[in-house]
Amino acid sequence: MKPSATGPMLIRRRLLQGSVALALSRALPSVAAPELPDIPLLTQLLAGRTPRWERLRLELPALADNGLAVPLKLTMPGPFAPGPTVQAIHLFSEKNPVPDMAVFEFPVPVEKIEIDSRVRLAGSQKVVAVAVMSDAALYAAMAEVVVTIAACLDGG
Repeated sequence: MKPSATGPMLIRRRLLQGSVALALSRALPSVAAPELPDIPLLTQLLAGRTPRWERLRLELPALADNGLAVPLKLTMPGPFAPGPTVQAIHLFSEKNPVPDMAVFEFPVPVEKIEIDSRVRLAGSQKVVAVAVMSDAALYAAMAEVVVTIAACLDGG
């Protein structure tokens, strides 16, 4: 005789599966948004809104020997049209004398974004990129870099 598919065995199995799922969900670390550095211009741009931590990617080396020319790569995959398009990407520095390092504006829709550049960094710090979309959505990315010889010491 076969056990019933709706009887006590099924109830017991579902209870066991639910218990295991609950235990695993509490054991795994929750994914939280990274804590942004305290940069007044960044706070002003965000205006209390929470950016999404997806799509936009900021790449910096984990260790830079010299802060005078640190390679930086910004990417954001498309396509954007016919949906919301990227209007601008703002780049902020946690410790540079001028914290708003760059603004890349996109007056016409683009298929994808790939920006390769070099930046000056005044020591080890976090660098934050924020993409502003045409529907006012914000996407953010952050990278931390250790700089052995700082640049930007003269405030320029």
